[in-house]
Amino acid sequence: MRNASSGDSARHLPAARAGGACPCCGDADVRTVYEIGGVPTNSCISLTSRDEALAYPTGDIRLGFCCSCGFLFNQAFDPSLTEYSGRYEETQAFSPTFNAFHERLAHDLVERHELTDKDVLEIGCGKGEFLRLLCEAGGNRGLGFDPGYSKSRDAAPDASYTVIRDFFSERYADREADFVCSKMTLEHIPSPYQLLAAAARVTRRPSGVLFVQVPEATRIVRDCAFEDIYYEHCSYFTAGSLARLLERLGLAVISDAVVYDGQYLIVEAVNCGEPSMHGSSRLDDVAELSRVLSTFARRSAAEIRRWRDLIGRWSAARKRIVIWGAGSKGVAFLHATGSADAIAHAVDINPHRQGCHMPVTGHEIVGPQQLPALQPDVVIVMNRIYLPEIRRTLSAMDLRPELAALQPADGT
Repeated sequence: MRNASSGDSARHLPAARAGGACPCCGDADVRTVYEIGGVPTNSCISLTSRDEALAYPTGDIRLGFCCSCGFLFNQAFDPSLTEYSGRYEETQAFSPTFNAFHERLAHDLVERHELTDKDVLEIGCGKGEFLRLLCEAGGNRGLGFDPGYSKSRDAAPDASYTVIRDFFSERYADREADFVCSKMTLEHIPSPYQLLAAAARVTRRPSGVLFVQVPEATRIVRDCAFEDIYYEHCSYFTAGSLARLLERLGLAVISDAVVYDGQYLIVEAVNCGEPSMHGSSRLDDVAELSRVLSTFARRSAAEIRRWRDLIGRWSAARKRIVIWGAGSKGVAFLHATGSADAIAHAVDINPHRQGCHMPVTGHEIVGPQQLPALQPDVVIVMNRIYLPEIRRTLSAMDLRPELAALQPADGT
């Protein structure tokens, strides 16, 4: 078990899955569809020492597919190897692109669900940005849960909400809320059934809403987005698999959508009281997912080779290469491609990452303001939704490197 620095006590997810059965439905018909070994067990931990980064622990990913409910999960996941503490630097709030999305989403939810003077609860609230938006937009009262929350890092802490520095679990299921939000959290949970069961109990009947946002797994396996498979993400959902899990818990799905350039899946549900095993035929995606997964490992290997070849050609031409995005995608990309020696630095707009080092590869993370001195010839963009934002930043510094982005969301 690792401990956080600077006096923060690290908190670890509770052990969950046992054997090879599906953690969502319990079915034993699970087949392994993708394997990658020796990956960093945390992608977003602030590592101020290069030596610590180089010696960072690794684990294995053995992606299992439940042939019954369509859930994807890391069969080799060891929760004792992951750390969620004050060192965990997950926020995207330094990006204007992301902030605009966040604000639109919060106002849409407040308007559609009439969240005015209501109680809202967020599971995995991070630095508190979205919880604050929900409270401000509707004059609501908020309660958040996150072991990595720090009031000093909350941009505008407000008396309208409080945050408990702990994982949400069954011990907090006696709380009540009109709106329960789990946003980019469920993918980190090795026991999603238990967490959503507790969340369902918190949701008030009959009008309470449960909102879940996770990475959209269909895009990942369809487009060979190997950079979106990493250790902290031990659970992967499609609209169908998430709907089936919610229905099994006695919730009725009222809407689902794919947003943010196809990267995020949003599902909303309400309590209906009776568990159901029959989802909408529109969400009956297990057979199609199984077909796509049958070639996923081969197609991903080809995509990784393509990037290795590209980087090799740039390196042979003595071009200076950097990656833009020092979070999870960047860590997964460097590990999968084995291109650490050819890439000079990792760039990130988050000032709290700058000056730190990438786990295992040890790359120094620099800010965009350091690029004029580095003069990169090639910038590999980890998330293409930020391309316009990155182009504007580079242009303002009179830099014109070649930009190469990872796989687009539509697979073209």
